[in-house]
Formats: sequence, C-alpha cells, structure tokens
Amino acid sequence: MYALILAVLSKYFKCLSFYLVYNVSMKIKWLSFLSVGLLFAGCLTQASWIGSLPHKNIDVPRYLGTWYEIARIPNWFEGDLVGVSATYSLKPDGHLEVRNAGYDHVLTGDKKTAIGDAWIPDPKETGQLKVSFFWPFSGDYVVLDRDEDYQVAMIGSGKDFLWILCRKPFLSETVYTQLLSKATALGFDVSRLQKTTQNITN
Repeated sequence: MYALILAVLSKYFKCLSFYLVYNVSMKIKWLSFLSVGLLFAGCLTQASWIGSLPHKNIDVPRYLGTWYEIARIPNWFEGDLVGVSATYSLKPDGHLEVRNAGYDHVLTGDKKTAIGDAWIPDPKETGQLKVSFFWPFSGDYVVLDRDEDYQVAMIGSGKDFLWILCRKPFLSETVYTQLLSKATALGFDVSRLQKTTQNITN
C-alpha cells in the first residue's frame, strides 16, 4: 500500500517538476526572444538614422595609429574611463584591429583594454565601418567629420553615441566648438557631450 502511494506521489512530482521547468523555460525563452527582438528593432532604427547622415570617406592608411578621445556622449561600456585612446592597425585579412584603452576613474587607475575588429562593408563608402568587440554582434562606426590632415575626427554610431577624437590628447576650443555646431546640425544632442580627462603631457 505504501509502495503504491509512493509510486503515485513520485509520478505526480515528476509531472509537476516537468510542468514547472517547462513553463519557466518557455517564459525565459519568450522574454529573451522579446528582448532580442526589441534590441534588434532599436538597432535597425539607429542604423537607419546614422546611415542617412553625411559622412567623410577615409584613406585607411592615413587613419591608422592612435587617436585620443576628447569628448563623448556617456555610454555604458566606457563607464567612468578617463585617458581613453583608440589605436587602429591593419590586419592581414584587410580588417582593422581596434585597441581601445582607458583608466578607471582617474589617470592613475587600473588600465582597461578592449580589442575589436573593424571592417568596411562597402569599399566605396570607406567612412562607414562596422566594429565588433563580441562576435557576432557589431555596431556602426561612421566618420561624420575629419580634417584634411587626419588630426581630428568626429565619430557617430546611432543617435546616442558620439565621439570627438584627436591625434593629441587636447584640442583647441575653436575647433571643438566648430565640431559641436556640426554635430548639432546633424541632430545630436550635444548638451550630453562630456569632455574626457586626458594626460596633456603625452
């Protein structure tokens, strides 16, 4: 008798466990799918917006080397990094290695480095690149403006991402103001732009 009751209870709890696991699993899958779907839709909107902006093509060899981040619209992946720089080098496959580096909170803080891969989807549009730091995900890297000597550049990636770069860790207020005007005309909210602390002795 007890053996029969135990057998029935065992089957009941197995079925209950399966039901709970299945339903929780399906809910997680659905939420994940929904989240990815919303993220993808957002990315499409951002990509469409940034892709419609005018950009400046680049001569890749002249663009290589180190750029210092003068200012950025704050973002989650850079956090409180200061002394930020980006170094581009050519890879054997024709892609670019992107080595981003910065220091946590202060210039004497822990150094953080991220290495990514960049490429130009359309050889005729060299000012529109894709960058990936975690395959298969990638983001837009659009050269919105640059000077003829490749000393200053303004980069965008959707409405909420904007960077001002320079070959030196400092930039004149005159040029900075000019870039702000250009960014405003393109539709960026430059009031969100924050200057990046740099070691000006470099």
